[in-house]
Amino acid sequence: MSFNHLEIEKKWQQYWEKNKTFKTVDNRDKPKFYVLDMFPYPSGSGLHVGHPEGYTATDIIARYKRMKGFNVMRPMGWDAFGLPAEQYAIETGNDPREFTEKNIATFKRQIKALGLSYDWDREIATCDPEYYRWTQWIFIQLYKRGLAELKEVEVNWCEGLGTVLANEEVINVDGKMVSERGNHPVEKRPMRQWVLKITEYAERLLQDLELLDWPESIKEMQRNWIGKSTGALVNFKVAGLDDSFTVFTTRPDTLFGATYCVLAPEHALVLKITSEEQREKVLEYIEYAKSRSDLDRTELNKEKTGIFTGAYAINPVNQKKVPIWISDYVLASYGTGAIMAVPAHDQRDYEFARKFNLEIVPVVEGDISEKAFEADGIHINSDFLNGLNNEEAINKMIDYLSENKLGKEAVNYRLRDWIFSRQRYWGEPFPIIHYEDGTIGLVDESELPLELPKMERLTLSGTGESPLANAKEWLQVTREDGVKGLRETNTMPQWAGSCWYYIAYLLKSEDGYADLTDEKVQEMINHWLPVDLYIGGAEHAVLHLLYARFWHKVLYDCGIVKTKEPFQKLFNQGMILGEDGTKMSKSRGNVVNPDDIVKEYGADTLRVYEMFMGPLEVTKPWSTKAVEGSRRFLDRIYRFYTEVAVIDDNDLHLEKVYHQTVKKVTEDYENLRFNTAIAQMMIFMNECYKHPSVPRAFLEGFLQLLNPVAPHITEELWSTVLGRTDTITFSTWPTYDLAKTLEEQATIVVQVNGKIRDKMEIDYDVPKEQVIEKALALPKIIALIEGKEIKKTIVVPNKIVNIVV
Repeated sequence: MSFNHLEIEKKWQQYWEKNKTFKTVDNRDKPKFYVLDMFPYPSGSGLHVGHPEGYTATDIIARYKRMKGFNVMRPMGWDAFGLPAEQYAIETGNDPREFTEKNIATFKRQIKALGLSYDWDREIATCDPEYYRWTQWIFIQLYKRGLAELKEVEVNWCEGLGTVLANEEVINVDGKMVSERGNHPVEKRPMRQWVLKITEYAERLLQDLELLDWPESIKEMQRNWIGKSTGALVNFKVAGLDDSFTVFTTRPDTLFGATYCVLAPEHALVLKITSEEQREKVLEYIEYAKSRSDLDRTELNKEKTGIFTGAYAINPVNQKKVPIWISDYVLASYGTGAIMAVPAHDQRDYEFARKFNLEIVPVVEGDISEKAFEADGIHINSDFLNGLNNEEAINKMIDYLSENKLGKEAVNYRLRDWIFSRQRYWGEPFPIIHYEDGTIGLVDESELPLELPKMERLTLSGTGESPLANAKEWLQVTREDGVKGLRETNTMPQWAGSCWYYIAYLLKSEDGYADLTDEKVQEMINHWLPVDLYIGGAEHAVLHLLYARFWHKVLYDCGIVKTKEPFQKLFNQGMILGEDGTKMSKSRGNVVNPDDIVKEYGADTLRVYEMFMGPLEVTKPWSTKAVEGSRRFLDRIYRFYTEVAVIDDNDLHLEKVYHQTVKKVTEDYENLRFNTAIAQMMIFMNECYKHPSVPRAFLEGFLQLLNPVAPHITEELWSTVLGRTDTITFSTWPTYDLAKTLEEQATIVVQVNGKIRDKMEIDYDVPKEQVIEKALALPKIIALIEGKEIKKTIVVPNKIVNIVV
């Protein structure tokens, strides 16, 4: 018998909503568990079947933990600011608020249809002024602590979108930088921007990774992004000029082999030191470099390009003149924007030197006929370093540089300060006023939020400023002393709202947002933090997680949060591909809408299928045909409970498989192995059909095990078949007796000198002596060891006997 999923799912979703079943209350008698999804950007296309994978995984854990006696925090919200809504508003003349609200309504309807157990009273949207009041308040704390400043920085400017783009929003097409959205041309341009000094937290961001239960691959990505290097700063004078520049190097021991220097095309010295003969070529090359992304410029395998400036530097350790080049593989934003090149011992320098016929001087013994020698070795051609290995030579050179005031020991980080300005309307306004007397004023905290003004039609300013530059009335401010000022027209990036949203959920209730500055509110926040389990895509492995960790540490320094880190355990679910094995996208026509699956097969079926597809962390292709298999499994369960099962509390035929199932499912849920938990429940149901006489406790326990994955059908059977009047949500998780999970006999492998020679059945946990005695009595073993001396016997209980002869 097939069940009516449309009727059953609607019934229980209405029950949960009416009774606020999943509302989180402050109950300190229970241990807390905070489980969090990476909240979605509410795009116009709605959910596809990839979204529910992570949401279902967190829902399983939330429902499981409630039955285990935990007070569970399980919220949902919307990362609602962003460029797509603004572009839509500019193109159509509509308000981005309407577009965003409509998309949120679609997402919410789809998510509710999946039976996900969220506390909707805690729903947030980053574009809600009451939400971004606190985003602005946090910015003010950053400003007061000297962590936010206006700075002239080189940015990725996109004229077509009228805004600055982050590096990850820029792609390379035919060697040119274009915007990921719309393929508009992008160029490097210096602009005054708000910058957050995340670099001041670089060491803490690095060290505190050790505190976290995160995938090692994600930690390594963060370590690489922070990019800590130890080495030395070395000063080079420009020959014939009073100018000098500094390079950072991790290999100061190779200074005697530095045969040329390279400056970033954007380096402030370039035009000053360039000779007249080379000026035209240098200017052309600077323009060329502007159109290339940082990622493309630093690609190791790309063709090396560069131009000689006509100037020379003086190598500080041997006084040799070395040519100064510019090349796009050196970035102004990394290190000092200048490098000393040692082609004998750095592959990139080696390739550059070979291409442009520059001198290659080996200073470490090793073969450099085909490539640079980058390993440890004995130093040569290096005066006072000769005969030393790398480490000894590095230390001795740093001492020499320091003593002679030619340089010093230094630590460098690849991490750059965070460019925090966007030339957009649809983002958080900065609580900043620029006064005519040159001072910068903060909006008083009591006047927050500073709301975005309603604008009849969004248009690009034409000046490089955001559309807010057109909101003249909103823009102009007069101070009490009569000095006039203008509000900041830039807005914050989309990352801002997602930096602290896990805290916002804790502030939010049906009455609005609590006061983050209130000590009692802070005590409540610190009861829930850190987030115990955070699940989301690996595409956020670096930036979102790094920015959120940075803001959390600032709030820690402000005394608001008491934990050093926001997210204790992180798990990345794998991507669900289209049926054709490629990433789902509209252009490929392989997007599967969950609405269609829920309508035809039911939300429970979708949930079971996505969790049964394979390990949660693995990327796997969608198969609509396989969805039918998950539906058949649920139909079998429904039919067994409604037509087949006979309740008999005295029939214990299923006792062992039941206890094995409770043990297996419990352990698998704890370790996010949902596919194998479902497989075990299928085994149990198969056994039930072989022996339909079942104790009531087993029928109840099985529904509890299945409920986190398939909540609607289990609530229905719990109520209608088992006659329970309470919701299954807060029932007590079933327990197992370990003794009843064990097979009566163990299969023991018998080895001779480590090679498998026979097997035998024996009772569990019998004494070691009896195991050896039985093994030595096996005919095959007697024949193999006859006439040989037994040196020793090794017993692995219930598994192996190894006889060494």
